[in-house]
Amino acid sequence: MILLFPGDFMGASRVRLEGRRFRHVTEIHRASLGDELNVGLSGGLMGRGVVVGLRDGVLEMDVDVFREPPVPLPVTLILALPRPKVLRRVLSSMTSMGVKKIVLINSWRVEKSFWQSPLLEEDKLNRQLVLGLEQARDTIMPEVLIRSLFKPFVEDEMPQLVKGTVPIVAHPHAAKECPRQVKGQVTLAVGPEGGFIEYEIEKFMECGFFAVNLGKRIFTVETALPSMLARLL
Repeated sequence: MILLFPGDFMGASRVRLEGRRFRHVTEIHRASLGDELNVGLSGGLMGRGVVVGLRDGVLEMDVDVFREPPVPLPVTLILALPRPKVLRRVLSSMTSMGVKKIVLINSWRVEKSFWQSPLLEEDKLNRQLVLGLEQARDTIMPEVLIRSLFKPFVEDEMPQLVKGTVPIVAHPHAAKECPRQVKGQVTLAVGPEGGFIEYEIEKFMECGFFAVNLGKRIFTVETALPSMLARLL
């Protein structure tokens, strides 16, 4: 799907696209004049666009949006900041799955250098979110919060964040396996490679979390996240 923004509109229903989206339409879709494409207005409805202009690196479409986006996944994800290359893929994949709130937090096993990554700049974060929305044909941008101090976050913000939800923290050494088909809103916390340390797990449990594992196998963050979401929801 081609995600559209208010600044793309030349009139009530005519849009003008350049750059990445122009290249995507011409190189991936291989669209030509008169072709129809799936489109969606950021934060709004989805529909179809008809290519009416295609020249000199500029695409023009007449669009009609009339369909609601998919229902969001009922989960808030608390994620220990992974290495930048992994974060890029995780943001896109979680957005594709319908996660609408992601909190990036610190952990003892998170390398300090990760917090200096340019990927944490707003425009670069948004690029990964847009790619995830386009992949899944969705229009509602997730909220991404960055919390670089662990203790203030879990003590000051977490109690309110988990209120009215089922709070679950992934832990390789937990006694219980991850439950299936949980009813209601879920708050899921996933640590870095190697998991949260015991002190961090204790802080989560003080906030009402219960720790679960995914069986005897140890997974990377990229594998654990979709596996847990599939089980839980």
